Amino acid sequence: MKKVTIILTGVILMAIGTLNVNAQATSATDDATATARIITPITLTNTQGLAFGNIASSSTIGTVTISPAGARSHSGGVTPSVIGTFNNAIYNATGEANATYTISLPASVNITSGSNSMVVNGFTSDPAATGLFSGAGTQTINVGATVNVGASQVTGNYSGTYDVTIAYN
Repeated sequence: MKKVTIILTGVILMAIGTLNVNAQATSATDDATATARIITPITLTNTQGLAFGNIASSSTIGTVTISPAGARSHSGGVTPSVIGTFNNAIYNATGEANATYTISLPASVNITSGSNSMVVNGFTSDPAATGLFSGAGTQTINVGATVNVGASQVTGNYSGTYDVTIAYN
């Protein structure tokens, strides 16, 4: 009987030990570190608007293009005048030093004079699709586009607005 009691006690102790091991293996706890870094917010300031200058229309449609560098070209039935100012748009951007960003330009916008309008499209920029904030966290962005002048476009002062957006990559 003593042997049976000792054997039963051993079996019970082994079973309890197995239960404790299994209970310990079903959960675990560890810690981790949470971090954050605050970076410089992006700002974008337009310092010079996009100007196509004075344009004489004709009975044929035409276009006038201003490059991001400020060069003007034309095609079709338009004649840009030497009188008047034309220039690219210029933006000053600030952000986190040495960070890259993307530039979003509009597909097209309308500029109007009363009830008359012209489409401006073909927006391009320098830098092109992406840029890099310098070590000082600054960047100049130059923008150009094309204005589409209708045949016998009505005389007037045409204007409108468009959005340029930059965002961190």
